[in-house]
Amino acid sequence: MAEFVLPANSKMIKGESHAAPVDARNAKTFQIYRWSPDDDANPRIDSFTIDLDDCGPMVLDALIKIKSEQDSSLTFRRSCREGICGSCSMNIDGTNTLACLKSIEDVKGDVKIFPLPHMPVVKDLVPDLSNAYRQLTSIEPWLKSDKAAPEGEERQQSPREREKLDGLWECVLCFSCSTACPSYWWNSDEYLGPAVLLQAYRWVADSRDDRKSERLNALDDSFALYRCHTIMNCAKTCPKGLNPGKAIASIKSELASR
Repeated sequence: MAEFVLPANSKMIKGESHAAPVDARNAKTFQIYRWSPDDDANPRIDSFTIDLDDCGPMVLDALIKIKSEQDSSLTFRRSCREGICGSCSMNIDGTNTLACLKSIEDVKGDVKIFPLPHMPVVKDLVPDLSNAYRQLTSIEPWLKSDKAAPEGEERQQSPREREKLDGLWECVLCFSCSTACPSYWWNSDEYLGPAVLLQAYRWVADSRDDRKSERLNALDDSFALYRCHTIMNCAKTCPKGLNPGKAIASIKSELASR
């Protein structure tokens, strides 16, 4: 994993201000967290004011406009712009969400944008997700079957079996839930966190998978699973409306009923 040297003094300082065009009629200010490993300086908050009449409706539209027209060094992740890839997850107006799904109109006053909390920062709004993806890999999130699918056919499920995956498969791995979870803040080295545990249950619940017992054995750990204390920040912040806490409770129930 890459090593990042963060400032020893975490005090936030006021950064640069970028004004809107003089003829702007619908101005909105965005206060954005800035930090670069190339600078020997503390993090700062830069202010950018743009004309919303010349911008798309979402926060991601504003970030792209700012990067294109005011400061090309502004760094953030984005890809699909449709809430499908999970790339543009960040903390907006105090809540972890996807910038492409967050409407600018939903924010009263200045729009305050920070990277996902309690994660090492690569640069500006880009968090280092190496540990989260290592944990995802550890649950082996792929179908395991003792037999091959029928030649030329798909592995079949009944409608009732398929319904068990609803609320699980929609996760886009933005990690908004995990980075909103106090238990993950305190134990992220061992606790898998709500995003990864929801993915784990997605395969435990899949009738086509033949490794349910093996998967449950791997999850039966006081730190990997049981650090969850049902605070439910995960469900409150999920931009896709999912409930990782419910999935975690289902894993615990499966283990208790064995």
